[in-house]
Order: sequence, then C-alpha cells, then structure tokens
Amino acid sequence: MNSNTTYMRYRSFFSSFSLLLAVIFLSNCTVIRQGEVGVKRRLGRISPTPYTEGTVGFNPFVTTVIRVPVRTSNLEVSLNLPSKEGLTIGSEISILYRIKANSAPKILQEIGIDYERSLILPVFRSAAPDVTAKFLAKDMHSGERGLIEKAIRDQMAQILEPKGFDIENVLLKSIQLPAGLSRAIEEKLQAEQDAQRMEFLKQREKVEAERKVIQAEGEKSVQIVTAEGQKRVTEIGAEGRANAIRTEADAQAKANEVLMKSITPNLLRYRSIDAFKSLSDSKNSKLVISDGKNPFLGLPGSIIE
Repeated sequence: MNSNTTYMRYRSFFSSFSLLLAVIFLSNCTVIRQGEVGVKRRLGRISPTPYTEGTVGFNPFVTTVIRVPVRTSNLEVSLNLPSKEGLTIGSEISILYRIKANSAPKILQEIGIDYERSLILPVFRSAAPDVTAKFLAKDMHSGERGLIEKAIRDQMAQILEPKGFDIENVLLKSIQLPAGLSRAIEEKLQAEQDAQRMEFLKQREKVEAERKVIQAEGEKSVQIVTAEGQKRVTEIGAEGRANAIRTEADAQAKANEVLMKSITPNLLRYRSIDAFKSLSDSKNSKLVISDGKNPFLGLPGSIIE
C-alpha cells in the first residue's frame, strides 16, 4: 500500500515537471511569418543576424524577438505642396517602400522600430516640396505628373536606400488645385480639345475631298477608255466593211477578167448556132433580128412571140 502511494506520487511529480518543461519550452519560442523577419535583442543588444520565417527559440528572461515587416508597405501622407508660381497645392500621396531583410538589425539599432515617423516622413517632407517647387501647378494634372513622382522617389532613395530602405514608388493620388486655377486649366483643356476636334474634322474633310477627286479622276479615265474603245470598234468595223467591199470588187474584176479571156470567136459561134437551133425547135412563130452572124443584137428580149 505504501509502495503504491509512493509510486503514484513520483508519477504525478514527473507528469507535472514534464508539463512545466513543455510550457517553458513553448514560451521560449516565437513564429516568424511570411513577409517579416525576426531580430533578437538580448540584454539591450541587437543581434546582427535576422531570422526568416519559421520557429525561433529564445530565453524570455534576457531576450526578446522583434518582428520587422519586409513586405511592401504603403505610407499615406497628406501634404500641402508649393508650385513654381508660388501656389499651395493640397495633395494626398502614397509612399510604397519595403525594408531590406538583411538591413533590419541595422535599422532597429540606428533608427528604432518607429522608423516611419523618425526617418521616412521627414525625408519625404523635405524631398516633395523641393521637387514640386520646380514645376507649375498645372503640371501636376498633366503628363509631367509622372516626372514629379519619379523625381521625389529618386531624391528619397538617395538618402534612404543606404540605410536599408527600398523606395519602390511615390504616387500622387489626389491633387487639389486652387479654384480659379482649376477652372482656368479646365477651360484651357476644353479649348485644346475643341481645337483638336476641329483639326480632326478639317483633316477628315480634306481626306474626303481627296477621295472625291480621286473618284472623279477614275470615272473620267473610265469614260475616256470606254469612248476610245467604242471609237476603235467603229474604226475596226469600217475598216472591215471597206476591206469586204474591196475584196468583193477585186473578185468581180477578176471574174470579169477571166470571163473576157474565156470568150473566143469560136465560143461565140458555137453559142450562136446553139441559140438558132433552140429557136428552130420552137413551134411558135418568131421574129429574129440578126446580122447573119449573131442571133441577137444586144437586145435582152430579142425573142418576140
């Protein structure tokens, strides 16, 4: 009975001790998530080596782990900016930046955890007016806006990048011009748009006029070609008819020539005899006029019934 009681006491003691060790172990660990690094500070001294995502063990009595975000951060600032002509321009600006992971211990040691208020904002408040003072107020609403943003970003990067910050971009989100200047700019832009529209209409009318000229020239060319074609057809027809007439006349002349060559005295005598014979065979009475050699004397109807 006493042995069992002693055993149970030892077992309870070891269970409690194991639980205590587990609690102490878990309380001595922290988890570093994605997009941040952990920096150990032991007795006030910053460790030069940052810890990436995962579990980090430490002694809670003398050490703390500071989580520093290294993902891109957006710092929004409202600021009145000067222009080249001396106007005050209200603006809302976003500063996109991130901390270089290897520089996190240096930033904590030299600047502290409140680096936005201690360093980034003062640098921005100095760089932004310095840049905008070189531009006209209307430039902040035109294509010069990108140049202004880039100039501010570059000027900030010269100071902040050596200290471990990467300035990705500076964005002019909202620009509030004085009422009179804003109206004047809108009127100017409207006038420029009207001028561009008129130029477009003028150019379109010019193109349409050129198209009509080209179309008229094309129609004229078609008419000329058609007329020349009809004329050529007529000439070819006339030439054909003239050639046909000449050919027919030549043929007739050759036929007459052949006929005249084929008529000989003997042939004429034979034809006369044949004609007299035909007349003699007829039962009707007939009157024949002849010179004694030929049956007809040039009278086509010499035979009279």
